[in-house]
Amino acid sequence: MTLIEERQTFQSDQWVQMPVAQFRLDEKAWTVYWQDSKGKWHFIDDIEPNEDFETQLKIVDEGHNGMFWS
Repeated sequence: MTLIEERQTFQSDQWVQMPVAQFRLDEKAWTVYWQDSKGKWHFIDDIEPNEDFETQLKIVDEGHNGMFWS
């Protein structure tokens, strides 16, 4: 599942979508990934896999050391 941020472009009526994080269900636990500038997704090893999706979503929402929201 990919979390996308949608924003209106500066001085325009157009909207852009930017991927923020990707959540994958691996072996009954949710893992979190980040996307590099080439579009490749990478596992974030300092976010422990967790069976509770809401926990993982909260970590991303809080920013995890500035990784997701600038």
